[in-house]
Amino acid sequence: MKRIVIFASGSGSNAENIIGFFQTKTTATVTHVLTNNERAKVLKRCERLKISGLSFDKNDFVKTDKVLDFLKKEADYIVLAGFLWRVPSKIVAAFPNKIINIHPALLPKYGGKGMYGMHVHKAIKENKEEETGITIHYVNENYDEGAVIFQAKTKIITEDSADDIAKKVHKLEYKYFPEIIEKVILEANE
Repeated sequence: MKRIVIFASGSGSNAENIIGFFQTKTTATVTHVLTNNERAKVLKRCERLKISGLSFDKNDFVKTDKVLDFLKKEADYIVLAGFLWRVPSKIVAAFPNKIINIHPALLPKYGGKGMYGMHVHKAIKENKEEETGITIHYVNENYDEGAVIFQAKTKIITEDSADDIAKKVHKLEYKYFPEIIEKVILEANE
């Protein structure tokens, strides 16, 4: 069974969805959730779900090998679920095609530094896009530039607010993200 470590920065709804999905699977299990925000709501979810939730700082992540060493011991795959920091190249190099991220838009549109959460949905609304969706991709050294694994789309109507768009995107995230993670793991182990 493969071990997944999830990185999250906020509330952790995607992390909880992934944890729940893999609780009944033999493919993989979520062993830990790591966060760069010691007040992140994801840590409360971890307590409730009885999953190890740990926080770290920028120094541990970028300057020292503390997070990298932990991952080398504890992870086969890394999943970014609402994690806002760029992953250092040393971690990307240690886990080639083993770090998976989800982005709340159809990349390459609306990607890059600062394009996360409601920032994306507001930009999509302002630009009067007719569709949006999710992109699940491998992580490289740059924000939202890794190879695309999967995309799913949803239509936007003129009356949709940024909040409406966010709800449509979350539905896609909850449906597809765990399934695609499992598919990646299964295909890598064939």
